[in-house]
This record gives sequence, C-alpha cells and structure tokens, in this order.
Amino acid sequence: MFDALRDFLRTLGLEDERRRPGVPSPRVAAAALLAHVAAADGKVGADELERLEEMLAAEFGLDAAEAARIARAGREADAEAVDLFHFTSVLMQSSSEEQRIRFVGLLWEVAYSDGAVHELEDNTVWRVAELLGVSTRDRMLAKGRAAASRR
Repeated sequence: MFDALRDFLRTLGLEDERRRPGVPSPRVAAAALLAHVAAADGKVGADELERLEEMLAAEFGLDAAEAARIARAGREADAEAVDLFHFTSVLMQSSSEEQRIRFVGLLWEVAYSDGAVHELEDNTVWRVAELLGVSTRDRMLAKGRAAASRR
C-alpha cells in the first residue's frame, strides 16, 4: 500500500535541499508539515519526534542520522514559515493525488504517535489536507486507518 508513497518520497531525496532560495525541497516541506502537526498541541513529546524520524527514515530510505537532519531542517523551516501553504504548494507541484492522500495518512500517524489526537492536531491535519486538495472523505479514511494501527 505504501510502496508508491515510499517511491515518491525517495525520489524527493534526489533533489538538492537548497535548490531555490526560500523554497524548501519536497523532503524538507514534508518534514516541516509532519513537525507542524507534532507541535500543534503545544508540546512535542519524545514519542512524536521519534515517530517523525522513523517515518522519514523508512519513507525516504535514510539512515537515522540523515533522518534526524531532515527532521531538524523541517522543524527549522516550520519555525520560520508564516503559513502552511509555503510547504503544501511544494508538495502539490511534486506529487500525485494518491501520494497526497497517503501523505495525509502520515500526518495522522504523527498525530496519533503520542496516543491521542488533540483538537489542534486534528484541525492542522484538516487544514493541510485542504491545501493538498485531499477530500474530507479521504482525510477521514486516513484518520481511521491511523487510529486502527495504534490499537
């Protein structure tokens, strides 16, 4: 199921992280959005950071050190950003609808990584999904899959 997404995310790693000033690479944009969801409830736990780095390592085919570097770059980019569109526009240009739906599933996995989804995390995933053109139906199906995988 995640083979297409994994392939997509690995291709993102082929681009230079600094390809255009002020425009993040798709890998950093994805990491920034994942980090934003993790921090949406005002606290980023070790579980969330660990899950974010594990996801980056698995999805991008990175070793732990490189995944930590991309996660850190994503958190820094998120801290400097004024909106989510900065990141979602990069993913809109570089991914298919199916890949964006699957990415929303990853956002839910991060949201659930501390055991519960806070209303601010839920709202953030909703906003990102809207910006990525992911339907309410697909967003909620992805949420259900993420919740079921936590049980």
